[in-house]
Amino acid sequence: MSVYEKLKALDITLTAPAAPVAAYVMYVQSGNLVFLSGHIARKADGSPWVGQLGKNISTEEGKAAARSVAVALMGTLQEAVGGDLTRVRRIVKLTSLVNSTPDFTEHHLVTNGASELLGEVFGDAGKHARAAFGVAQIPLGCCVEIDLVAEVA
Repeated sequence: MSVYEKLKALDITLTAPAAPVAAYVMYVQSGNLVFLSGHIARKADGSPWVGQLGKNISTEEGKAAARSVAVALMGTLQEAVGGDLTRVRRIVKLTSLVNSTPDFTEHHLVTNGASELLGEVFGDAGKHARAAFGVAQIPLGCCVEIDLVAEVA
């Protein structure tokens, strides 16, 4: 099944990335690697997914938020590869920042929301290295921010 067939089966529609709101670009390509800037979690209506894991957001809700970030990352990646995700050879690495209390320890489970979706969509090419960190705060008070590195043809 192609990447686009998998997205359709999962009822996922990718959208173009929003314009940056600070001094950065959404992606940069260097050689065969594409580096995507961090994307924050957003709810279905586009509003920031605000909250803190260990305080007012559960691990399961955080996992859903991370999944939403993966959808947005794929939209940006699609733009970066000229509209053709079949050019993606491998998702190389994710870095996940989880807005959490000092005693929260399930950052890895939250980040699985993104990792599992990328695996579903890209198959073996979606298996990646990653890091998941707990942080004191994320822009706009969001619960999760993730960046991505991909290898492309």
